[in-house]
Amino acid sequence: MDWLGAYHAQIHCYGKRITFQILGHPEFSFQGTSTNLPITRGRVATSVDVETFAGVLSTTGKVETRLEDVPIVCDFPDVFPAELPGLPPPREIDFIVDLVPGTKPISIPPYRMAPKELDELRGQLDELLELGFIRPSMSPWGAPVLFVKKKDDSLRLCIDYRQLNKATVKNKYPLPRIDDLFDQLTGSQCFSKIDLRSGYHQLRIRAEDMEKTAFRTRYGHYQFTVMPFGLTNAPAMFMDLMHRVLRQYLDRFVIVFIDDILIYSKTREEHKEHLKVDFAMDIARASIIR
Repeated sequence: MDWLGAYHAQIHCYGKRITFQILGHPEFSFQGTSTNLPITRGRVATSVDVETFAGVLSTTGKVETRLEDVPIVCDFPDVFPAELPGLPPPREIDFIVDLVPGTKPISIPPYRMAPKELDELRGQLDELLELGFIRPSMSPWGAPVLFVKKKDDSLRLCIDYRQLNKATVKNKYPLPRIDDLFDQLTGSQCFSKIDLRSGYHQLRIRAEDMEKTAFRTRYGHYQFTVMPFGLTNAPAMFMDLMHRVLRQYLDRFVIVFIDDILIYSKTREEHKEHLKVDFAMDIARASIIR
């Protein structure tokens, strides 16, 4: 900034032009010709004949790293499959839906949907059926469904379990405090965040509770075989599962908040070893991070 001020530089952002007004010399302008030039060289004649350079910088676009480009991932193909194989293996716990005594089955008519939403509904139902996450139901229970738009403009299928949640006995499993989690990161310089693929669907529902998760659509009546989104105790149950799976590493080099896992280390070499330890857990446990 001092150099620009000394030579009375005027920057015209819209016109992509810099004008120098040097005492005793003709006015000189540097004119940019394209927003895509990586760097352009210009000579400015000064009183001491110093060669100066002006440059135009442009972004080259975001470079995305593919999962298969990460070396350590290639060593654990079972943990990072291209597609989920279907129902998760049995875990230490199943998702349960305990109801307030005296609760009778709750059934609500389906909500109205636009033609575009109906097309999306049919496709998502077919996918869930193929994976075994839902199955046809004759349950006296039934919640309506709706769509919520995600950040990428795709539609997320949601079940309106509000009435069922009101009648559910709440699970009091504690969720960690965010400030306590941040305290664990002090001194760390390397971090890896693991996004769980269909995380909630990695926990099976207790057989006698499946009928309570039933939902009604224009294309049929279904119930979940795995934990769905929207149930009041889902975060607490999933937090319990993650603590069971990663208990021996918690606050050593792993922190967990529901379905978000963060691995932290002080050096790159240490970080590689921490990742290997996590991914090398026995398959019954490690498959939760798929």
